[in-house]
This record gives sequence, structure tokens and C-alpha cells, in this order.
Amino acid sequence: MLGSSLLGPPADPTDTADARPSTHRRIGRVALVVGAAAGVGFGGLYLAGLLASSDEVPAGTRVSGVDIGGLSRSQAREKLVRDLGGAWSDPVKVRIGDRSAAIDATGFSLDSDETVARAAQSGSDPFTVIGRLFTSGDREVQPVIRVEEEKARAALARTARAHDRKVREGAVTFHRGEPAPVNAVSGRSLDVDGAVRALASVIPGRSTEPIHLPVRRTEPKVGPGEVDRAMKEFATPAMSAPITLTVGGRKAEISPATLGKHLTMKPAGDNRLKPVLDGAGLLADPAVAGPLAQVSDKAVNAKLRLDGGRVVVASDGKAGQEVTARALQKAVLPLLTETGAARAGAVVTEKVEPKLTRDNVGSLGIKEQMSTFTVNFEPAPYRVTNIGRAAELMNGSVVLPGETWSFNRTVGERTEANGFVEGIIINNDQFEKAAGGGVSAVATTTFNAIFFAGVKPVEYGAHSFYIERYPEGREATVAWGSLDLKFRNDSGNAIYIDTRATDTSVTVTFLGTKKYDEIEAVKGPRTSVKKPATREGSSDECVPQTPLEGFNVAVDRVFKDDGKEVKRETFMTRYVPRDKVVCDGEAAA
Repeated sequence: MLGSSLLGPPADPTDTADARPSTHRRIGRVALVVGAAAGVGFGGLYLAGLLASSDEVPAGTRVSGVDIGGLSRSQAREKLVRDLGGAWSDPVKVRIGDRSAAIDATGFSLDSDETVARAAQSGSDPFTVIGRLFTSGDREVQPVIRVEEEKARAALARTARAHDRKVREGAVTFHRGEPAPVNAVSGRSLDVDGAVRALASVIPGRSTEPIHLPVRRTEPKVGPGEVDRAMKEFATPAMSAPITLTVGGRKAEISPATLGKHLTMKPAGDNRLKPVLDGAGLLADPAVAGPLAQVSDKAVNAKLRLDGGRVVVASDGKAGQEVTARALQKAVLPLLTETGAARAGAVVTEKVEPKLTRDNVGSLGIKEQMSTFTVNFEPAPYRVTNIGRAAELMNGSVVLPGETWSFNRTVGERTEANGFVEGIIINNDQFEKAAGGGVSAVATTTFNAIFFAGVKPVEYGAHSFYIERYPEGREATVAWGSLDLKFRNDSGNAIYIDTRATDTSVTVTFLGTKKYDEIEAVKGPRTSVKKPATREGSSDECVPQTPLEGFNVAVDRVFKDDGKEVKRETFMTRYVPRDKVVCDGEAAA
């Protein structure tokens, strides 16, 4: 009976020696050995198993659906490599949370040697050997997948950057005097360790279902209920009407639109939304600064001038009674939830000393000219007005050591209320009409004063295309709310900015203490030159423009002491082509 069980059912007459070259030989050998060892007990069975072992994979063995039963180990390896080895070469379909994706599975591959070894049950302990004698029927063997950790994690990190989502807390924003709720969004991040395990446990493409990669979720702390409360109790009342401030018996009104630009709601320690008012920003807003200037007495810095290369005091500074950012914030916030006449209140002024006086000029280190630069321009009424107004607002600025000076903060928004008129600006790579046109001449002049003073530019940007009256690669433009011109005073002493404008020029001079003996500009050649095109203007505000090539240019700032170079910085600028723009009614020649 024992011999009959091991032999199993009669062979299928359709099987051929070519299909399974060693199957009949193996069955005969097993039957012979087992018959010979039948009466020898456990030891005989173990010996029989060892004698019956061959280089073949047991019949009925499958790996991820690939039948390798009855094959030699080398044949099984070849078949697995052919059928499964390239499964990771194409993008692998996965599910990341609730999203489908196809990812690069670099770092994962089939270990055919280990997989075949596992399939062949190559262990030599007695139970494994004897068990092989009685094994029959199909069996599924899990593939062994090789993981190159560094490559796999790098690939999954790229996947995470594309699919991760930061948690977004519920919030309230303000736009043009209207409050708007911001919905909370849960955060989602790929669990890289779990994703490595998931990809190492299956063969891609052997199932119609994508591989599920685990994610970690982060729930927001400020949810819809808190946003609703903040809208009802604060945000909606805050934007319901203007507020009125009184200073020394005189009144100044602030509109909801102005308030909203400087108002936010942020989560506090108890995860409740708390109103935050930017007092400094509100105070600097032209819609507030203008009216408050009329009802307060601002501190005045001393005025300086050069006398034969020497810095002298032209007029002394004086203290003032000003509304400070802190006082403005304290006065405004309580009024925002009031209604009617209760939306009015007093704001106190404080005595403010000027930064610069006759007595502290020397101690601040303002003793010589650090740099000066002049830009000439074609006279036009809008240019004269706007350049002159910007120069007026900048003149006399004092920047203490370590402070960062901002063009936009100093000059303010270019509006009619702030003294500016409509002119020509560059927008979307073409000339257009807008308030404040021409102010970039002051920005360019200031940039060059910064450049030759040797102090550090923090934020700047060139015009999109080159304008011939400015030095190539050494010019700057500004745009309210999007592009500023800033520098940090790293000279070690205070800097006084003297700004003067005529109908045809603007000059910016920095007074302080030179950090280097000399600053030079070295310009490279134009590279990557690109020819302009011709196009029609697209709006009623169309302004014709002449064509000019686009190009790249590098300018080195060279720092020298005792005639020797001690440092060099490179400023790279890319100008797009200035297309020829033809407006309605012009010939497009």
C-alpha cells in the first residue's frame, strides 16, 4: 500500500518526455527507493528522502501564478526571470490613500535564486526531507523580493513629494472688506516604511488590483465648528462698517477694506481662532498714514548733506507725538465687534524721539559718502510727479546697523491718495498704463546705490525686458504686493539715504562709513540672445513698443581694499525679448 500511495495515479498518456523531461525517471526512482526502505522505519524514510532528492522543483509548485513544478532549478530561475523579472521596470499601479497613481518602483526586483531555493524546499532536516516524500498537489510559494533600501526610499520620497498634502487648519481670511471662511483639510503623508513593505510583498501586475501603499493622516485642530464661531462672533461684525479713531479731537476713518488687509485670524493655544491685527502694517498703509499724519506730529530726523566730502547737519531732528503701531492695535481691535456709534474710539499718542539728531550723527558712524548714483530720464508729466514723490518719501531714511530697509514700506502703495498719478508700467512683458509709472527709475537708482555701497541686497528683481536708459544687469523694478527692493545694512554703522529728483534725473546717495575702499562693476557679454517678435496689443490700455532682443548678462560686484580684490559676487539677469507691440490703428509693418 505504501508503494501505491507514493506512486500516485497513473500518468496521463498525453504527457510527453519533452514536456517534463525528468518526471518519469523521478517517479520510478522514488518508488524503487521507498520500496527498498519500506521496512527500515524512520531512518529508512529519511534515507529514502535523501536518495529521492534531486535538482528539481516539486511538481505543482507555482510562484505568483507561474508554474515551475518539475523544472530543474536553473530552468525555474530562467522562467521566473522571463515571466516576473521585469514586473518593476514599468510604472507600478498603486493606491495612495484615496488616490490612484503610477509610480517608479526603482530599488525592487525579484530574487530568483532565493525564490527557487524556497520552492525546492532545500532544507536537509529529517522532517523536511521525509515531508517531501509525501507532498502532492499544487502549492503556492511566495516570491522573494530583493530591496535596495537606498534606491527604494529615494523613489518613494519622490512619490511622497508629489502626493503628500499638508494639513490645513480652518481659518478666516479677509478680502476687499469681506470675511471668507477657509475650510480645514486633513494632512496626508506616505508611510515610507510601510510602502517599502507593501511593494516587497507582491509582484506588480500579477493582479488587476493596484498595490495599496499606507498613508499617515493628520487631522486639523481647527475644524468647521470653530470657523463658524469665528465668522459669527468676530469676522462678520469686524467687516460690517468703518471704524473712526479720534486723535486730539480730530477724527480719522478706516474702511473695512483697509482693515481687512492687515487683519488675520490664527489658532491660539486652545485651538480657537484669535484675531491678529498687524499694527505696523496698518499704520504704514497710505489710507491710514495720511489721515493720521494730519492729526499727529511725527518725529523728524536730522537732515544731512555733504560739504566738500564731509557730512554735516543741515537741520536738527525733533521729537514728535505719534500714534504708534502698538497704540493703534490696542485702540482698533476692541472696536471691531461693536456696532453703530460704538465703532469709534480714541487712540493715544506717544512721544517718539527721532533716530537721527545733531548729537548722535557721529556715534552712529555717518561720516562719509558710501555711494551715489544718478539715472537720467526723458521728462514726462507722470514721470516728474511719480519720481519726485517717491524721492520725497525716501529722502532722509535712516537705516540702523542690522536693519532691513524696504522700498515698498518706505514709499508705500502707488495710489492717488499717496500722491502718485497714472503712468506707463511693464506688465506681462509689455507697456501698460497704471498708477505709479516711472517709479522703477527710483528703484534702479537705489539698487545701484546699494550695489556700490557694498551692502547686501535681500530682495530685488530686474525688469522683464531690458530698458536702454538703465545699466545692463544693474537695475530693479518694484510692484506693490509682489516685488520689493530690500537691503540689509551689514556695514556695521548707520546709513542715511539722501534722495533728490529733478524733471530729468534722480540721484540716490548713501552716507555712512565705507566697509570697503572701492566697489567695481564688471559686466560680461550678452549671451543666449533671442530675437523679438511682433504682436498686437490686447487691451484698451495698449501702449506701442519698439522691439529689442532678449539676452542673459552677468555682472560681478568686485570688493577691493588697498587696491586688491578681496571678494567678488555675481549678479545674473535674464531679459526676455521686447516684442514689437502694435496697437489698433497702427500699421503692422
